[in-house]
Amino acid sequence: MKDAARLLTYLLGTVLLGALLAPPMYWFARANFSAFANVDFESFFHRALLFAAIALLWPLLRSLGVRSLRDLELARNERWLRDVIAGFALAAIPLLCAGAIAVGLRVYMLRHHVDLARLLPVIGAAIAAPAIEETFFRGLVLGVLLRTRQKYMSIFATSALFSIIHFLKAPDDTSPVVTWMSGFNSIAHAFAEFTEPMLVLAAFTTLFVLGWILADARIETRSLWLPMGLHSGWVLVAGIFNKLTRRQILALPWLGKNLLIGIVPLALGLLTWGLVRLWLRYDQRRKT
Repeated sequence: MKDAARLLTYLLGTVLLGALLAPPMYWFARANFSAFANVDFESFFHRALLFAAIALLWPLLRSLGVRSLRDLELARNERWLRDVIAGFALAAIPLLCAGAIAVGLRVYMLRHHVDLARLLPVIGAAIAAPAIEETFFRGLVLGVLLRTRQKYMSIFATSALFSIIHFLKAPDDTSPVVTWMSGFNSIAHAFAEFTEPMLVLAAFTTLFVLGWILADARIETRSLWLPMGLHSGWVLVAGIFNKLTRRQILALPWLGKNLLIGIVPLALGLLTWGLVRLWLRYDQRRKT
């Protein structure tokens, strides 16, 4: 329980430090770089949270006595590339099929013109987001909680946090005038989306299940490579699909603003989970 308390302290410290860092980051970037002229404060707030999480990571690891991968229930994976490719394929292929069906049913329509340069940030996100989020959620948070020997409670808590974090976004106009208190204002309005029950059903539940799948893959392999591949496959396909198409129908709770929100994506996630389990069983037989 002491480890869990230290982790909670770290998370609270990250939020508070991020709230303090966000305004000066916003002022500095807007004053010195024209490219940030139209970037809203909430984007800076989320970057500040990331900087704060990195800055406080070393003290946390020291306080937990983490000196090796074994301390976080992780091990070296000699077949890391194979796991990344397998995870990517198992996540991407079902999502691609669902996207094709959605276009065929005219839920989405293909855009007539697509600037290929707009796809580059999606590719970057498909590399960076899984690396950062899997290292933090499935590597650090889940690793610390697993030290309590409560496997399913650890997975539940990590998946819930993973889902909640993706909802912590205040409306863009929350701080029209940025002051030293704007970060704390963002925190106060961060749960605004939870006032929409249909959105919570469609998005929060799906993200929770995806988080559980990623945690399960991490525990079964004692490695982050398979969940990174899964995460990357979901992010890349959903991101590129969003750039290539435009939504015609908002069919909540079945399908939301992208291919990762709704009951249909939830079912696809469960399908991928089954495929991952089959893959792991096949891989284990090959090793023996």
